[in-house]
Amino acid sequence: MDIRAFLLDWLEISNSYNTEKYLEKYLEDAILNDPSVGKKFIGHKGIREYYTSYFIGYKTQTRLLKLDIQDNNAQMEVEFTGEFPERKIEGIFDFTFKNQKIETVEADLK
Repeated sequence: MDIRAFLLDWLEISNSYNTEKYLEKYLEDAILNDPSVGKKFIGHKGIREYYTSYFIGYKTQTRLLKLDIQDNNAQMEVEFTGEFPERKIEGIFDFTFKNQKIETVEADLK
């Protein structure tokens, strides 16, 4: 699996607000943990809720700042812009992969 290409595609899909293609990148039982919103989002249903609320709902666009890949893990530093109170913030996504899909994501806003 080319993790860099996978994540660049994930980023492009995220910014295009294509929910179905976005979910295709995740395992059915994937877990997305975002302490900044105080919640873990489990499976496609939970991740759909996260994506539609915080990305589509706030018209969030994500720009890659840095990508580090190690074995079957990746850390992506990003800048978010959108219609949320801060208008622009930075964050980190820590990914693990399984069967060519995202197994877990830990999100951390700076």
